[in-house]
Amino acid sequence: MGFREYVYDKFIFKVKDEIYYHKDGCWVEKLNGKAKIGVTDFFQTLNGDIASINLSAVGTDVKQGEELGDIETMKVSFSITSPVGGKIIEHNKELEISPELINLDPFGEGWLAVIELSNFEKDKLNLMDSKSFYDFMKLKVEEESQRLKGNE
Repeated sequence: MGFREYVYDKFIFKVKDEIYYHKDGCWVEKLNGKAKIGVTDFFQTLNGDIASINLSAVGTDVKQGEELGDIETMKVSFSITSPVGGKIIEHNKELEISPELINLDPFGEGWLAVIELSNFEKDKLNLMDSKSFYDFMKLKVEEESQRLKGNE
């Protein structure tokens, strides 16, 4: 799998090909009725260094668009929205010791959880492919830049 990259100022934003994306900042990699999920490179870059993560318990049923957990950064604390519905069957235990993996490798070692999917075909209607997310992300980067320029 490859990546698309968007360079803006000193930042490089990556979008991994062949996976799905939710508008609220999570990615989904479908694997035989299950989905590995994590936060996007754009999301982690925008929100800063991850200090801690707290996910809903293994065994919890979640719906697409509902809260999956929360992340605390050096700047702010915020909720993570589940990009798909199903049952949480695994957490990335490495994040308990090293939450910074989310910043260092959001599409690899920084994954969050695995969910046993309940209805991926329905959930997929609210997800974007890598090209669509790339275009969405570029627009968001430009909007954020304009917002910051307005605050100067």
